[in-house]
Amino acid sequence: MSNESNGIDSTEQNGTGATGAGSSTEKPWGGRFTEPTDAFVEQFTASVDFDQRLYFHDIQGSIAHATMLTAVGVLTEDEKLQIISGLKEVQADIESGEFQWSVKLEDVHMNIEARLTDKIGITGKKLHTGRSRNDQVATDIRLYLRDEIDVIAEEITRLQEGLANLAQREASTIMPGFTHLQTAQPVTFGHHILAWNEMLQRDYERLIDCRKRVNIMPLGAAALAGTTYPIDRALTAELLGFDRPSENSLDSVSDRDFAIEFCSFASLVMIHLSRCSEELILWASAQFDFIDLPDRFCTGSSIMPQKKNPDVPELVRGKAGRVTGHLMSLMMLMKAQPLAYNKDNQEDKEPLFDVLDTLKGCLKAYADMVPAIEVKAESMREAARRGFSTATDLADYLVVNGVAFRDAHEIVGKAVAYGLEQKKDLSEMTLEELQQFSKHIQEDVFNVLTLEGSVNARNHLGGTAPEQVMAASKRVLAGLSTR
Repeated sequence: MSNESNGIDSTEQNGTGATGAGSSTEKPWGGRFTEPTDAFVEQFTASVDFDQRLYFHDIQGSIAHATMLTAVGVLTEDEKLQIISGLKEVQADIESGEFQWSVKLEDVHMNIEARLTDKIGITGKKLHTGRSRNDQVATDIRLYLRDEIDVIAEEITRLQEGLANLAQREASTIMPGFTHLQTAQPVTFGHHILAWNEMLQRDYERLIDCRKRVNIMPLGAAALAGTTYPIDRALTAELLGFDRPSENSLDSVSDRDFAIEFCSFASLVMIHLSRCSEELILWASAQFDFIDLPDRFCTGSSIMPQKKNPDVPELVRGKAGRVTGHLMSLMMLMKAQPLAYNKDNQEDKEPLFDVLDTLKGCLKAYADMVPAIEVKAESMREAARRGFSTATDLADYLVVNGVAFRDAHEIVGKAVAYGLEQKKDLSEMTLEELQQFSKHIQEDVFNVLTLEGSVNARNHLGGTAPEQVMAASKRVLAGLSTR
């Protein structure tokens, strides 16, 4: 995206204007060059096709920079007003579609500066005083990412709210809990859904923590060593809403940790959404028949008219690999770079931008879809009834009645073997059938062998009992309301 185009003595650069019409190279930085850039190299090295999305934040950064330069006496008040007015006109041109982006001007920064100079003349050339494209782009990306983080935080919150409301709605709905995808113990559907919320809560906390490191301002580092101008970096940081300026000019222009950290966060979110997707896909199948996804989140088959495909969760599951791949790309991008800025860093934007677009899309799809999930409670209950899901409850019952756990485990194992042979669940056996395995089993055993008895017995913080699910859901919603 950039090389070191510092603003020192910018009023005389290239003689006839920001586009360098009087120079054989036609570049704003072309003073020391004797031939134009090769046409292929020009296209190959340009970033304007993808970094133009930074235009708003580039303009905001330039307005703050001009305001600071005026405060320290480098620009006059009239020059500042001309620059700010011109930049706002450029922004209006971009947003109206009238702006013509030029590959010859390489990137978003030089395109905007050139148009500014076309509008206000030589004063436009003074804007770049005391900065480089190196600290400029690092600032733009942080400003852009900070705003995107705030949008993503809202989408995570919206999804969590949908999950908490769904959990409340289905707090007493019983389903099989699985380990190894085998029926393990009965749980409530609301409890299962709140497990998804726990993943997202950790993701939200990671995002907010990541934002702190994004919100540090590199502007003022210039190309790599700082600038000789009497800049006030604290003022610029305040104007742009940064927590503070960065501490070291070399690190400021070459650091992309914040982008890697964000993509690491995004990869974890996508892994969590992928796990949720896998369960939704299974649950929506005819073999499980636990849920029905609304038609608007599914598609059909071009050949099989009965098909209703869960395309949204399938795509989210697939996009998890895409986002994780971008994380790996950024890590490899940085792994062997010496200080300070290198052209390699132009390759940070496309992966980051795609991660942002992909993550926002997946979160929106989930936040829209989750509240509309139709739960098939009877199918879930029937599945929970199969597979001896209350076997552990019987073992616990025996322990309470004086049997050592390992002995209780063996007793229940024999009872399950008998049930498999007789095709009977534990709750379907008579008292006499159960007592052949242990004299400690009495009439009250049926209180724990029912599905309701099993889930209600786990009435503690973090447990699956409906009472706990309702309380947990309320805590989630209360927490979300304070964000």
